[in-house]
Amino acid sequence: MRTEIDSGGGPALFRLVRFWSRRWAAGITHDEGGDVTHILVLEAISAAGRPAQIGAVAVELGLDRSNASRMLAATVAAGLVTRTVSPQDARRTWLDLTPAGEDLLAGARAWQEQTFARLVADWPAADARRFAAYLVRLASSPSPSSPPASSSDRPSGAS
Repeated sequence: MRTEIDSGGGPALFRLVRFWSRRWAAGITHDEGGDVTHILVLEAISAAGRPAQIGAVAVELGLDRSNASRMLAATVAAGLVTRTVSPQDARRTWLDLTPAGEDLLAGARAWQEQTFARLVADWPAADARRFAAYLVRLASSPSPSSPPASSSDRPSGAS
């Protein structure tokens, strides 16, 4: 794996993250009528695999289990998520989206797609598709929220 790419991609990525982390919530909650916390939980459940367990949702949210549970409780109270006891193991709880949660998540994703389309509207179609594919690939990487291992975390001889 290459570790020294001097393309400016890292700073550009984080500039975009800073910009959109402050703006997407206002746009999406205004257009779709949801609370950003609810949308984050719905996206995490979807990403974790449905039905999901709280531990997997916490990992997707990048939070500890306690904080994820508080966010989840608010989303359940809003009628967007159901909790059911696992029939195989009563100690486990399954989380899934209600029809209202599915609608809100679909609206949020539509808003995200529309925003992306506006951002690349003046790009050649092939470039926009290629960029979208690269973003999907990056977001689909194992543990995208985990920071890369430092050189001291690697086995000796690994680069």
